[in-house]
Amino acid sequence: MAETGFAGFSARAVARRIGYSVGTIYNVFESLDHLLIAINGRTFELWTAYLAERIAEGGDDRIRSLVEAYFGFARNHPKLWMAIYDHRLPPGMAMPDRDMEKRRALTRIVFQEIARQLPQCTDSEVEHLARSLIATVHGHCTYELNGSFALMGEKHPTAMALGRVREAIAAAGGS
Repeated sequence: MAETGFAGFSARAVARRIGYSVGTIYNVFESLDHLLIAINGRTFELWTAYLAERIAEGGDDRIRSLVEAYFGFARNHPKLWMAIYDHRLPPGMAMPDRDMEKRRALTRIVFQEIARQLPQCTDSEVEHLARSLIATVHGHCTYELNGSFALMGEKHPTAMALGRVREAIAAAGGS
């Protein structure tokens, strides 16, 4: 996935690369969707660890560290990062609980950092704002990776995303 991205990915290529038959892949993973869920789950684990490390190493400005780490992981692993969002589950298929937990671990980091900035807010208020801020930063990051910001002449998408995050936190009463 890291080499080909979602569009170029196939179970057959995975099987060929590891020396197994495609049937063996499907004996381990029920379907291509389950294989993709497993790969994306691993990406979430790597991304979560990356965020946590960068925040821990980043000093006092934890929000800056968080936003920069979001962009940093995506820049360092663009095909893996985009594959998370390119894969859609078929109608009626639920994300397995263990894989949902991998996604929740990442969002918990964001919730915790927003909550640090807004101690007067309820958990519900923090979660609501954090989801919106994730979407904001994600959109900026996607526009950087797909070249849209370059076409617009925007040279500092990370700083722009950080500015929107800071504005939203300030509007909610944070520092």
